[in-house]
Amino acid sequence: MRIVSGLLGVLLTLPVLASAEEIGSVSTVFKFVGPNDRIVIEAFDDPKVEGVTCYLSRAKTGGVKGGLGLAEDRAEASIACRQVGPIKFKEQLKDGDEVFKERTSLVFKTMQVVRFLDKARNTLVYLVYSDRVIEGSPQNAVTAIPIVPWVPAPPVQ
Repeated sequence: MRIVSGLLGVLLTLPVLASAEEIGSVSTVFKFVGPNDRIVIEAFDDPKVEGVTCYLSRAKTGGVKGGLGLAEDRAEASIACRQVGPIKFKEQLKDGDEVFKERTSLVFKTMQVVRFLDKARNTLVYLVYSDRVIEGSPQNAVTAIPIVPWVPAPPVQ
C-alpha cells in the first residue's frame, strides 16, 4: 500500500501536459515495408489556459523502424496556436512552462512546446523545439496569441 501511495504522490507532482489529437497526415515517402514517412498535424489544448488550441505539424519517420517506434523523427516542426474561446487562466503561469512533450526517438530526443507570457504586449507566446540529451537542435518555430475579449465567429456551414 505504501508503494502505491508513493507512486500516486510522484504522479501528482509531475507537470500536467497536453495530449495531442491527430487531425490528419500526408504521406511524403513511400516505404515498401512498414508505414510511409509522413507529416502529421496534431491539435492540443493548453492545459493551463482555457480557450487556446495549438496545431503542430511535424515529420514522422516510417518504415520498419518507424512502425516499431525505433526510428528517430526529424527535428523540424511548425506550430500555430489560436484562441478558440474566452481565455481563462486555470492557474498562475510561469515563463517556459512545458505545455506539450513527445518522444521523437527511442530514448534521447523529444519535441516540446513551451509557453511564455509577454505581459508588456498582453500576448501568449508558444515555442516548439526539439532537444536531445547530448545535443539539441536550433530549429524552432514560434506563434503568438494576443489576449483579447472573445467574439465568437458564426458557425461554419
